[in-house]
Amino acid sequence: MDKVYIHTEYIKLQQVLKLAGLIDQGSDVKVFLADGVVYVNGVMATERGKKIHPGDVVEVKGRGKVEVLAED
Repeated sequence: MDKVYIHTEYIKLQQVLKLAGLIDQGSDVKVFLADGVVYVNGVMATERGKKIHPGDVVEVKGRGKVEVLAED
């Protein structure tokens, strides 16, 4: 599983997806959410602006999974 490090309290879902390379363009986020293939901690996500905190796991079915961690 890949990791994304953040130095803030949270990061928005769409930013995690782009940073982790799970989507190619920001405009792809809506399509993936509508298709029901984006999950946060095992629960289907529907909001691109959902706050993702350290310890959360984001997955795009068929593309990969990433854990968000706090940067020291």
